[in-house]
Amino acid sequence: MKGKEWHQLNRLDLHVHTTASDGMFTPVEVVKRAKAKGLQGIAITDHDTVAGVEEARKCGEGLGLWVIPGVEISTVANGQDIHVLGYFVNPTDELFQERLREQREARKRRNHMLLDRLTKLGIPITMEEVEARKQDKVNIGRPHIAEVLVAKGVVQNMDEAFAKYLGKDGVAYVTTPRISPEEALALIRQAGGVPVLAHPGLYDDDDLVLKLAGNGLAGIEVNHPDHNEEMKMRYTEIVRQFGLFATAGSDFHGERQGSMYHADLGTCTTDRKTVDALNRAAGS
Repeated sequence: MKGKEWHQLNRLDLHVHTTASDGMFTPVEVVKRAKAKGLQGIAITDHDTVAGVEEARKCGEGLGLWVIPGVEISTVANGQDIHVLGYFVNPTDELFQERLREQREARKRRNHMLLDRLTKLGIPITMEEVEARKQDKVNIGRPHIAEVLVAKGVVQNMDEAFAKYLGKDGVAYVTTPRISPEEALALIRQAGGVPVLAHPGLYDDDDLVLKLAGNGLAGIEVNHPDHNEEMKMRYTEIVRQFGLFATAGSDFHGERQGSMYHADLGTCTTDRKTVDALNRAAGS
C-alpha cells in the first residue's frame, strides 16, 4: 500500500463531535464514516461530555479503528468562549464526570440567555423548538438554535446564523460564568489527559494563547478548517517557541441545513507520530 491510501492510514482526526453533544452522527456512525475514509483513528471530543466515547470505542475495536477518549471543555476568558480539547482522558473518573455535569448546566443557562436575547431582538424562539432539533434533548448547543433560525427563515444558513446572531460578534451572543481555560487545563490533567487549545484563530486573542502556552498547555490545534495560512504559520511558530504539540482536527459535526459544520471528517488530520507522543504525555 502506498500513496494517498498509506498517507490516510497513518493519520487521525482529533476533533470530532457526535450526537452526545451537537453532532449529527451517532458515535457508531462517526466511527464507520472514519473507517470508510481510510483514517487510522479519531478522537471523540464532544462538548463537556464523554457520553459518546464508550460506544465509539467498542465500534472502533470491531472495525480496527483507534478511538481516542476526548472532550472539548467550554471555558470563558476576556468575555468570550474559549474551548480546550482534552485527549486520553479517563471517561470513568467520577470527579471529572461531576465537573462536566456542572459545565453542561452552565451551557443550559447560556442557552436560555441566548433565547432571551433573541426574543428582545424580535425573534421569539422557545426552548421546546430548540429541543425538537435533538432527539435526547441533552447537551443542547448553539448549532441547535441556529437550526431553528434557519428553519424559521430568519437566516439562510448556519454560517449566517452564527455571523449575525450566535457567534462572538453576533448581536445575540452571550456568555455565562464558566471555568477559566487554566482550570480546564488542570481538570484535563487530573483526569489523566493532555490539554490542547482548540482553534485559537477564532478568538483573536494571541495574548491568551501565549499565556496558556506558558502555563500548562500541551498543544495547539494549528490546523483547523477555519484557520487561514497566516494563522497556521503563526501558531506553528508558537508551538515551536514553547515546545508544544501541533495538532489538527476537522471539528466535524455533520451537515446541517445543507451546509457542513465546520468541515467533513478527515479534512484536517494529525500524524500518528504526534498522536503517540500525546499519548505518552498523558501518561497512558
